[in-house]
Amino acid sequence: MKNLFAFLALFVLSVSAFSQEKQKDSTEVEKLDEVLVKAVRVEATSPITHTNVKKEDLKKRNLGQDIPVLLNYLPSVVTTTDAGAGVGYTGIRVRGISSQSTNVTINGIPYNDAESLGTFWVNLGDFASSVENLQLQRGVGTSTNGSGAFGASINVLTDAISEKPYGEISNSFGSYNTRKHTLKFSTGKLNDHIEIAGRLSQIKSDGYIDRATSDLKSYFLQAAYVDANTLIKAITFSGKEITYQSWNGLEDLEKLENDRTFNTAGMFTDEDGNTRFYDNEVDNYQQDHYQLHWNQRYNNNWSTNLGLNYTYGHGYFEQYKEDESFSDYDLEEITIGSETINETDLIRRRWLDNDFYVVNANVNYKDDAINVISGLSYSNYDGDHFGEIIWAQYASNSEIRDHYYDGNGKKNDFSVFAKATYRLNDKVSLYGDLQLRNVGYKTSGETSDRVPFNIDENYSFFNPKAGVTYKLNTASNLYFSYARANREPKRDDFENNPDVKPEQLNDFELGWRYSKETFRLNINGYYMQYNEQLVLTGTIDDVGSPVRANSGESYRLGLEVDAALAITSKFSVQPNFTISSNKNKETVASIDGELVNLGKTNISFSPEFIAANAFVFQPTPQFQMSFLSKYVGEQFMGNTDAEASKLDSYFVNDFNIMYEIKTNSIFKSIVLTGLVNNVFGKKYESNGYYYTYDDTWSNPGQVETIEGAGFYPQATTNFLVGATLRF
Repeated sequence: MKNLFAFLALFVLSVSAFSQEKQKDSTEVEKLDEVLVKAVRVEATSPITHTNVKKEDLKKRNLGQDIPVLLNYLPSVVTTTDAGAGVGYTGIRVRGISSQSTNVTINGIPYNDAESLGTFWVNLGDFASSVENLQLQRGVGTSTNGSGAFGASINVLTDAISEKPYGEISNSFGSYNTRKHTLKFSTGKLNDHIEIAGRLSQIKSDGYIDRATSDLKSYFLQAAYVDANTLIKAITFSGKEITYQSWNGLEDLEKLENDRTFNTAGMFTDEDGNTRFYDNEVDNYQQDHYQLHWNQRYNNNWSTNLGLNYTYGHGYFEQYKEDESFSDYDLEEITIGSETINETDLIRRRWLDNDFYVVNANVNYKDDAINVISGLSYSNYDGDHFGEIIWAQYASNSEIRDHYYDGNGKKNDFSVFAKATYRLNDKVSLYGDLQLRNVGYKTSGETSDRVPFNIDENYSFFNPKAGVTYKLNTASNLYFSYARANREPKRDDFENNPDVKPEQLNDFELGWRYSKETFRLNINGYYMQYNEQLVLTGTIDDVGSPVRANSGESYRLGLEVDAALAITSKFSVQPNFTISSNKNKETVASIDGELVNLGKTNISFSPEFIAANAFVFQPTPQFQMSFLSKYVGEQFMGNTDAEASKLDSYFVNDFNIMYEIKTNSIFKSIVLTGLVNNVFGKKYESNGYYYTYDDTWSNPGQVETIEGAGFYPQATTNFLVGATLRF
C-alpha cells in the first residue's frame, strides 16, 4: 500500500513539473463542498459528454416522484416505473442501456448494489430534497468508483453547507392518494465553522396499478466543520420502503386494453374457487448509510480528499405461493389418514442482509495549465441470502425461523486511477485518464431455487481514456474522446450462465458545444463498440429483474442534440433529441427446434429516436410555467426483431407551474408548485418483457416456438400539488 501511495504522489509530481506553478487569487478557489465529487466529475470544457442538473432544476418538479423520473427530460434518457406513477420502483435507461450498466455515486461513494449492479432508488425516498446538484455523464465518462459505466454515470452531491439557518416544511398531495411530507432544517454556520442540517420525509402512494402501494420513510442528517482550507462532513441517511409488488406486468392484452391497472401479484384461488389477493405481497427493505468525508486544501494548488462509507441493508420480499412442492423447500411428505401430502400453500420471505464498506482517497494538483487527480477506491461487500416459510397450510417438518435455503456473496473491488487535463495553449486542452481495477467475487451456499451456487472469479481491468478539446472562440469548442471500459457480470448473470463473460466497450465521442447568453447548443456523435455486451434478453426472472446474456459483437451509433434558446427575456425553448442505430452484429436463436442465424438485429430496449422539449415561460423570477414533452420511438423487448416483442412508441406531455410568494411574516417565502403528468391522457407502456418457449406437446414429434410478452402500463392524466414554507 505504501508503494501505491508513493506511485500516486510521484505521478502527480512528474506531471505537474511540466507546468509553472502559479498561485490563484482566493476568489478563484473552488468550493470545498464540490471537492467531494471532483474525482468522479468532469468540467464544462472536458471532452466528456455530460449534463449538469442543479438543485433549482430538481425543486420545480420534486413533489414525491423518484430521481429517475425527475431526469426524464435529459438527452437520451428513458424512464419507467412499475407502479405507473413515478413513486416506488423506478428505472432509467440511457442510450438504450439498462440501469444495471449505469454507475451511480453519492458524494463519490458507489451506490450501485455490488451483486446486482442495479440502483434501487426506492431505497432513497425523497432523496432529491437533499441533492445540491448532480452530473449525468453519457457513455463511459470519466473513471469513477465502483462498477464501470457502460451507458452513463450519475454522480450526486448532497446538500452544501448553509451559511444561514433555515427551516422548511413541504407538503404535496395528488392523484392515487399520493402525498409527500418533508421537514428540513439547518443551523447555519455556528461560530463560523460548524453546521448541523437534516431532513425527515415520508412519501405514500396507492399507485396507478392496483394495490401497488408505496410507503417510503427516509432521513438525511449531516454535521460539518469548515474553515478556509478544511471541510469535514459526517453524513448519515437512510431509507425504509414497503411497496406492494407490481413487477409482474400485464400479459393479458384484453386487460391491457380494458383493465390496464390489473395487478396479478398476490393473486391466489381460495377453497371455494374464488380469486383473491394476498394483502401483504410486499417488498420490505431498509438501507442505512454512514459517510465521513475529509477535504483538505493545502494551498491554491494542492488538496486531498478522504471518504469513508458503511452501508447496512436488510429486508425481504414476501409472497403467497400456491401448490408448492415439499421437495422445493426441503420438507418431508406427510400422511393424513390414507392421503399422502407433498404440496402446500405457503407464505415465504426471501431475505437479503448485507454490509458494504468503502474507502476513497484522492489527491489533486492544479494550476493555470494543468489539473491532475490521482486516487484509489476500495470496497468490500458481504451479503447473506436466505429464505423463510412464515406460514404453510401443511407445515410438515418445518420449524419456526428455519431457512429453506442459505447463500452468501462476497465482493472486493479495488481501483486506482490518475487523470489529468493539460492546457497546451489558449486553444487546445488535452485529457488523459488511466484506471486499473481488480474485482473479486465469490459465492457459497445455494440459490433461492436450492441449487448449489459456487462462483469464484477474479477480474483485472485496464481502462484507459483520452481526449482533446479545441477552443474555437469564447463561445464554442470542439472535443473528441476515446474511452475503454470493462465490466464484470452480476450475480443473476452467473445464476443463468456460470460461464458468462465480462463485457468490454470502446467508446468514441465527437462533439461541438456552443454557448451564448441567449442560446446554447450541444451536438454530440458517439460510436460504442462492444464485445460480449450483456444485453437484456427480454425475459424477467421470478422477481421481475431483467435477464441478461452475452451478445458477441454489437454497437451503438448515435447523434445527440441538446439546445436552449431564449426567444424573449421571459420565454425560452429547450429541445433535445437522439437518433441512433443499436445492433447485435449476429444473432442466433432457436426457432421451432432449430438454430437460426438472424444476422444483424436490433438490441433490445434501444429506440432509434428519443426527443424531449420544454417550453418555459417565466415573467418574473418568482413565477414559472413549463410545458414538457417526451417522445420515445418504438423498440424491441428482445433481440430477434420479433413483432410480438415490439414496444410501441409514445408521446406524452406534462405541465409544471411554480410560484414563490415573498412574505414578511414568520415565513420568509411560500413556494407553490403544481404538476400535471400526461396532460392528454395517453395510454402507453414504457417497459415490458418478451419470452419464448418450445412447445413439444401440441404436435407430437414437432417443436413449435411459442412467444409472449408483458407490459408495464403507465398512468394516464394525474396531478401533484405542493407547498413549501421556508422560515
